[in-house]
Amino acid sequence: MATASPQTRSSWFQRFLLPGFAFKAVVIGGGYATGRELVEFFMPSGPWGGIAAMVLAMAIWSVVCAITFAFARASGAYDYRSFFERLLGPAWIVFEIAYVLFVILILAVFGAAAGAIGTAVLGMPAIVGTLALAMAIALVATFGNSSVERLFKYVSFLLYGVYALFVVLALSRFGGPISEKLALSVPADGWAIGGLTYASYNVVGAVVILPMLRHLTSRRDAVVSGLIAGPLAMLPALLFFVCMSAFYPEIAHETLPSDYMLQQLDIPIFHLLFQLMIFAALLESGTGSVHAINERIATVWRTRRGADLSRRARAIIASVLLVGCIFAADRFGLIALIASGYRVLAYTILAVYILPLLTIGLYRLLSGGPETPAA
Repeated sequence: MATASPQTRSSWFQRFLLPGFAFKAVVIGGGYATGRELVEFFMPSGPWGGIAAMVLAMAIWSVVCAITFAFARASGAYDYRSFFERLLGPAWIVFEIAYVLFVILILAVFGAAAGAIGTAVLGMPAIVGTLALAMAIALVATFGNSSVERLFKYVSFLLYGVYALFVVLALSRFGGPISEKLALSVPADGWAIGGLTYASYNVVGAVVILPMLRHLTSRRDAVVSGLIAGPLAMLPALLFFVCMSAFYPEIAHETLPSDYMLQQLDIPIFHLLFQLMIFAALLESGTGSVHAINERIATVWRTRRGADLSRRARAIIASVLLVGCIFAADRFGLIALIASGYRVLAYTILAVYILPLLTIGLYRLLSGGPETPAA
């Protein structure tokens, strides 16, 4: 029996939207979904400076995603180890070290955010929300690619729907204050640095979601889906930031800016719905990061043992990784993790991923493709 062509096997959604939804899933995370990252990196430049920084970050995401997706498809590298073996040669281990530190940090942030949500909404100890998130991530990651893809798809619909409803409610309640704050003359110093920093550490999501690129059928698919990924990931943040500007600058001191705004809306049912959406966003973000490590290990396992990584092994890897991050989340808290850790990782990712990609990777693509043997 003849096998189906890639075009037959891959739907339009899988080729063009799934990579962007997956990228959004990784970057939205504990800070973006709760508003904390937006406050940390964009609010210091004022409303318009923050918007300019977000547009810059979105453009960087689109360009880097497009080149990353094209390079991955051309070299057949659908896990981050294979990708960096082809991009950096023997120096691929440098990215591995940076990525493991990145995953530890972001999972700790997600755990801290889940704990903060549980405390704010249900009055539970923070560790309860953190443990609930960890168990949910481990469960989804256990079942591999198909399970993760379904999560990205359905949570994306929930997320965009809730954000759209939030924007409608916020504009109806806070339209006046938003207009007033946007009319303020606030020095926009540092907006470019804020946008570059935010884009740099988040764009690593482009290699985190490499397992989702198996449906691409051409370089055109890769470039188009990459360019779409930037707006898909940034649009909810941009709309949320505009609404958040109604409470500039006092909102900068809130651990959970989203919860602060929901309290101002004073709609209990929507408050619960929004917090459910944030928990779902944390789940898909954490799952994407853990799944990337599982797939990296699975590729090596398949090469050396000639067999797929079992579900049990996937569950053990995810559980061990998550347990360590839970203790970090409980120890340090959300604000400290974002403020102190992300900037260091941003410059590391810039050095070992973005700069090599935009030089070595782009040169190989333009000169005939990066199909070179792994180091």
